[in-house]
Amino acid sequence: MKRWLRSLTNICCVVAFHLGGFTIMAVLNNLQATGGELAIAITGAGGAGVISCGELILRGWARKGGRGMLRKSFGPQIRGGESAALLVLSSNECYTAATHYQLVLALDWINFDRFEDEIQVSSDTLVICDSNDTVPGSIVASGATVRDLSFEQLSKQAHPEGRANMFAVGMLAAELGLSPGDLCQLAEQKLAGKDQAYIEAAHASIVNGYDHPLHCDLKRPAVGDTDSWCVSGNQAVGFGALQAGVRFVAAYPITPASDALEWMAGGLEMAGGQLVQAEDELAAINMCLGAAFGGVPSFTATSGPGLALMTESIGLAVASETPVCILNVMRGGPSTGIPTKSEQSDLDIALHGLHGDAPHLVLAPTDIADCVSTTEWAVQLAQHLQTAAIILTDQFIAQSTGIVSPPVNSQWQAPQSTDVASEQQDYQRYQLTESGVSPRAAPGDPGRRFTADGLEHNEAGTPSARASDHSQQLDKRRRKLASVDFGNNWADIAGGGELGLISFGSTTAAVKRAAQQLADEGIAVTTVALRLLAPLQITALDTALSACNVAIVVEQNHSAQLFYYLRGCCDLAKTVHSVARAGPVPISAEEICASVREVMQA
Repeated sequence: MKRWLRSLTNICCVVAFHLGGFTIMAVLNNLQATGGELAIAITGAGGAGVISCGELILRGWARKGGRGMLRKSFGPQIRGGESAALLVLSSNECYTAATHYQLVLALDWINFDRFEDEIQVSSDTLVICDSNDTVPGSIVASGATVRDLSFEQLSKQAHPEGRANMFAVGMLAAELGLSPGDLCQLAEQKLAGKDQAYIEAAHASIVNGYDHPLHCDLKRPAVGDTDSWCVSGNQAVGFGALQAGVRFVAAYPITPASDALEWMAGGLEMAGGQLVQAEDELAAINMCLGAAFGGVPSFTATSGPGLALMTESIGLAVASETPVCILNVMRGGPSTGIPTKSEQSDLDIALHGLHGDAPHLVLAPTDIADCVSTTEWAVQLAQHLQTAAIILTDQFIAQSTGIVSPPVNSQWQAPQSTDVASEQQDYQRYQLTESGVSPRAAPGDPGRRFTADGLEHNEAGTPSARASDHSQQLDKRRRKLASVDFGNNWADIAGGGELGLISFGSTTAAVKRAAQQLADEGIAVTTVALRLLAPLQITALDTALSACNVAIVVEQNHSAQLFYYLRGCCDLAKTVHSVARAGPVPISAEEICASVREVMQA
């Protein structure tokens, strides 16, 4: 399985150019000396191969022990449109989106205006582009230094079918000290299934680019441990689910969750499981409930529009106490919204979208690596508590690839099973136990037949409209979530200042970075990155923030959903503020710091 995870990757690289007498070595040296980041954007029209360029460089960089992240930016078109590989080289694995790019490598400028607000440039930026293209006005106005390079012409020198993106791979690899042989091998793996002539052209282009170095005295970033994973959030979720025992997946493709399903398809086959592409999201969730009812741990993946369709059947999982896990990869909404961009705007529907009183689990990984252990934990919890678990990621985490240390498996241990012996008579599937967790049976178990549907029922499962049965079962379903010991997994807590910063999901990295910047300014911060959003651990959260006089809730949505959820559940601090902004441009540490300073000065 580990070999699988290594097969898909991302990169960040540092490149210094000396073109036409211009050098940016001084800028690069300063960044390296201060332990800063260097960000590179590779842009082009959909189909230009910019994502492949970024992925191949990353794979080569990871082999050397480097660390970095590749964020992918697409347009909503199925074919064509815009595309960008957004690379960041960092001194640690706290990966945030770049707020400024030192290098922009434009294979072409087609549709660049559609995402130029995500690629901020300035007079410190070096732009390399094809001499045949017209540079966008925004680039000219920024004062960035622009240098021409005839990608297409140079890529054809070694092979008539040479590709500009593969030439760029070779050129960047030369500056990073990567082996051209390694890059050709990685390209062949990526292009497996293509005609041999296509692969030969890619090889020739990479070697040709490698033979055209930029002749700069590059001080390469330090490399460290080569024992790393190159993995996206979607792949990490899939791996965590398989590790936890999921053996049945049914789903309907939807951006940006589809590649999690594509990855799991092979993994399930290797593990003896099954993946079914359903005709729609309603069929997918109901197939999962059927498999789970039969005793097979089940999983599905979707995004906001699909989750909306699934909510009735998720309520059935709660009422029938059938365990199931649902990955919801959030994107810009409402409706179709911005399907290829990131936003944390599905929190409300995940928490409150089920009709009636339907307590269930909602969890959110804090970063790419955490997708493994959080998903594994979610499956374990759902199985033990016999309920639905919704796992919230977003496009930023799901489709970005990070070079990460091997993730740690979930350490949570489920309490002893409540299954009853097969010879027990008068079996009651929904028995009113102290913990709320009842003995579970599978179809065909002798003497353990019962009814499982969406109707309210008594302890035996017989449909009942009696007020006493309804009240007892409601209390039971709430009690089993309230009585379990979630340990320390509910959140990651760090620091110890009088200012509290609260986050979930992809905003956590920006909050961690902001906390470090504020500490450098003498402002001590307590950070709380929530992993278990429901049931909310109110007492633990109050304890974590007990020393805080001010708390700020940071989230990537327009309506401050987490802020109002927390305000409605507990007393966070004497003063609580919100930093909430819609996507698709990620919230930055600098924005958070500016908000903190404003609060502190008020």
